[in-house]
Amino acid sequence: MMREWATVVAWHDGIATLHTEAKTTCNSCSARKGCGSAMLNKLGPKNAHVMQINSEKPLSPGQRIEIGIRESSLLSSALLVYMTPLVGLFAVAGLFQMLFGSDLAAATGALLGGVAGFIVAKGLSLRLGHREAFQPVILSIALPPDALRVESKV
Repeated sequence: MMREWATVVAWHDGIATLHTEAKTTCNSCSARKGCGSAMLNKLGPKNAHVMQINSEKPLSPGQRIEIGIRESSLLSSALLVYMTPLVGLFAVAGLFQMLFGSDLAAATGALLGGVAGFIVAKGLSLRLGHREAFQPVILSIALPPDALRVESKV
């Protein structure tokens, strides 16, 4: 089970709106100056994900909850997103090479097959994304921010 902590933004009628931040390991790596991934992280948007999840227990804004998703769901999603365009690229490139016999036709087929693979992956992900196995679940709920009060006598 992949786990992540999220902050509750709102809760209404059994549906909690959560805010999670994408974490990278770039801050702990010593090769930041020469790394392409670190440069791309600086250029790209700061990823903050907002999602909705069913919660029978009432939650208050600012409360932290731990959510989880099955590894098999994550691996299936990655396989769908990466392999479908790749299979489309090779299949259509090979087909165009066989039919037309030129490298330009094979390159055009590769481009068309890759784009078609992305479209197929998008359609399948929309269809599969509603299944229960692909939905995150609440693993634990922390105390609300106003539930714990510490007083000190000086």
